[in-house]
Order: sequence, then C-alpha cells, then structure tokens
Amino acid sequence: MERESRFPRWLRRGARGAAAGAAAARAREELLLAAAGAGFPLAPAAHPQGYRCSCERIGCPSPARHPVSLAWQTQATTDRDQILRWLRADPEANFVTATGRAHDVLDVPASAGYAALDRLTAQGVEIGPVAVTDPDRMLFFTATRGTPDDEDEWWPCELDCHPETMDEHPGLRWHCRGSYVLLPPSRVMGSETAGTAAGVRWLRGPEHPLPEPLSLLESLTDACAQTARLEAETEPAAWPAG
Repeated sequence: MERESRFPRWLRRGARGAAAGAAAARAREELLLAAAGAGFPLAPAAHPQGYRCSCERIGCPSPARHPVSLAWQTQATTDRDQILRWLRADPEANFVTATGRAHDVLDVPASAGYAALDRLTAQGVEIGPVAVTDPDRMLFFTATRGTPDDEDEWWPCELDCHPETMDEHPGLRWHCRGSYVLLPPSRVMGSETAGTAAGVRWLRGPEHPLPEPLSLLESLTDACAQTARLEAETEPAAWPAG
C-alpha cells in the first residue's frame, strides 16, 4: 500500500494551527472591544517578545506592563475603529485601561482577593468585573471617584497608586486618576521561567455593572491585613547571631 507523503500532513497541521490562531485573535479582539463598549478607555501597551519586552529598552523596569507611548492618557479611547487600527498595526500588543475616567481599580494580592471575593459573594454584595494578573495580583473594577471640575471636591487617598508609585503599595493599591492597569487579555513575562508568557484574564467580565468602591473596600482591606499577618507568621525566623 502506498504511504501518504508527510508533506500533506504537515500542510494540514499548518492549516489547523493558522485557523486556531485566527480564532484566538478574533476572541481577543472581541474581549477588547467589549471592554471598550463598557466604557473602559484603552491604549496600546508593550508585550513579551521572546525573553524581553517589546519596547527593547535595556533594563526595562516594567517589561510588558507599560503603555507604548508617554501620551497614553491622551491616547486612551473607547473608539472601536481606533482600537482595531492599533490591533492591525501590532496584533501582539497588550492594552492598558486608563483609570479615573469611567472606572477605578482596587488592586490587591491574589490570595487576599480570592478571600475577599468569597466573603463578598456570601454577603450578597454586588461585585463588578474582576481580573487576575499573573503571578499574584487581583483587580477589582469599580465606579470611579471621578474628576470633578472643582479640584477641591476630589479627595486624595493614601492608597492612591500611580504607575511610578507601584512599589509603595505592596498591599491594596487604588488606581484612580492618572493611573492604569493592564486589561485582559494581556500577556506578561512569566514569573518562574524567563520568556514564558503569563497573563491577565477575566474572572468576571466587563459586562458586570461597576459597584461603588466603598462597598468593597472594607472586605478587601481586611483580607489584605489578614494575608499580611499570615505571611509574617510563616516567615522563617532570622538566623540567630553568634
């Protein structure tokens, strides 16, 4: 019996791979447009490129986690056509969403986020969109405190987190005016193996109504405090000095 050439099989595998890739691209596009449709302003961001950030900056301090342009606040938009143009120009681009316009984001350690999510669900509290950011953060999207015309009406908070102050907020971070977060679906550099893409993904999508931030804040801060206590209790004791 004549054996089938390996070449047609290779072509079929290639065709299946291309179809799967096209389907994944369409699904990603739909998720991004759904977020824009919910009022989340988007701007393009860097993405993993092999073992480095696509921005090609040597020693990039936030690889695959920052906007492409310094003018990201001006660029951020919900315009469908503009988002599609960005996607066509760079299909691998991540996207950030600018906070403090249509929404804020309460950003907590993942362990605290899951505990708070269970507590809020049990209490019947309205929970809005929620995303997980690898390797260890969770994002709760809420209504925004806004940007009133009268600056005196805008109340600052010691929890406010801006891109340049991320390291100052290891517990709960409140992203509001002037900040951003990566929007699902985005890829980030892997935490365990260099070059392995991890990601940002929805647990609850942008179709859920945005809750008031104060309705979530107590449960999130309590969960963060409990997580911090547990971590402190489980840390190994320092080696005694001789």
